[in-house]
Amino acid sequence: MDERGFKGKTAIVTGSATGIGAAVARRFGREGANIVVNYSRSKAEAEAVVAAVETAGGRAIAIQGDVASDADCRKIAAAAIEAFGTVDILVNNAGITKFAAHADLDALSQADFQRLYGVNVIGAFQMVRAVIAPLKASGHGSVVNVSSIAGTFGIGSSIAYAASKGALNTMTRSLARALAPHVRVNAVCPGFVASSWFTRSFGTETAERLADEHAKTVPLERVAAPEDIADIVAFFAGPASRHVTGETLLADGGLHLAVGQTSFR
Repeated sequence: MDERGFKGKTAIVTGSATGIGAAVARRFGREGANIVVNYSRSKAEAEAVVAAVETAGGRAIAIQGDVASDADCRKIAAAAIEAFGTVDILVNNAGITKFAAHADLDALSQADFQRLYGVNVIGAFQMVRAVIAPLKASGHGSVVNVSSIAGTFGIGSSIAYAASKGALNTMTRSLARALAPHVRVNAVCPGFVASSWFTRSFGTETAERLADEHAKTVPLERVAAPEDIADIVAFFAGPASRHVTGETLLADGGLHLAVGQTSFR
């Protein structure tokens, strides 16, 4: 793909005010795309991403909405059509978690599960449903779900989070079957990503310590940046993967290779 490979394409990126979503929006913007920057609460950060996209040569708008609400999903889709006339790419990046030790079953309530599934799974489904007509009409529609290795290995911040990402991985395959041949659906499953999400969750000192420890654990001896994941999203969204659908790609620096290993050296 050339430097302006997404020029003229329209992408909705949910949860794109910060972190991976913001990196995806900026990446597409550098290649000339029209971007719908969706946010739930971070209005100022979303507007900063819009400015970055426009500075890079793309066009962008910021739209508030909670993807757990079907009405909000339809509002986001309508705003994209009104501003840009089409939707070619949907990146389901919005996600939430609750931190709870896996062995502490009392740490999670029914409401916790419902809220996590509402955003991480149902929200992704509702966004696909809201934009399915323009995705099909585009002739090259692509959905990229930002999942997690938690959904493959049952690890991560809580059982509810891992379960929701496992459901998202399964839904990726189901939608890939259901929407072919008009729309491709794939997922990227990051491991630890050095983003503002970890800093907000743990504080700067703890987040840096976790990143250092993680880098010593994985075979590639590095921690992913949001831009690393954005590159994979761009691959799935673009023509280089036009013969790929229903794929779930682990982007964990090789952490999955640790099974049965005590050292990589």
